[in-house]
Amino acid sequence: MTAAAMPQDKNSHIIQTIASYGKSLLGFIRKRVKSDADAEDILQDVWYQFSSVVNAGPIEQTSAWLYRVAKNKIIDKHKKHTETLLDDMLPATGDDDDGPDFNTILLAEASTPETQYLRNLFWEQLFIALDELPQNQRQVFIWQELDDMPFEEIAKLTGENINTLVSRKRYAVLHLRKRLKQLYKEITEY
Repeated sequence: MTAAAMPQDKNSHIIQTIASYGKSLLGFIRKRVKSDADAEDILQDVWYQFSSVVNAGPIEQTSAWLYRVAKNKIIDKHKKHTETLLDDMLPATGDDDDGPDFNTILLAEASTPETQYLRNLFWEQLFIALDELPQNQRQVFIWQELDDMPFEEIAKLTGENINTLVSRKRYAVLHLRKRLKQLYKEITEY
């Protein structure tokens, strides 16, 4: 193979990958972000990172790699909402001694490899737990907690009663508390 043919092969691989995964990847991202514009920005970042990595060498499992990068980009976008998310999901000390205390881990000022690993693990487990929820509970939680959308705006968007939305979010929070409590036990027993 000539040196001139190699860049063209990589470009055709990138184009083929975009054609194969573009729609489903955008759908995956849209479910987890507030707006289509945010989803398209994240998708753009994924394609940019993909084009950079493809030039460095082949990717063994393209699909898995793309979804992992997309999930990481979504997590990065949502990290700015960590503090309010934790306040709602995890009971304050004294409210319910049964709940996990991720605050010390996730909001620690010093960033060490261990705290970074635990933060990433938390976000990964949060998104896995969110995927276990019914669509309507998951979407209300994401809009309200991760995208900072007030219930009034969600009600206008969906046509649902605010009390119904609050109830759906409550069920989501209860599920997430239960799932993250298990993660907390695993971390603290380690």
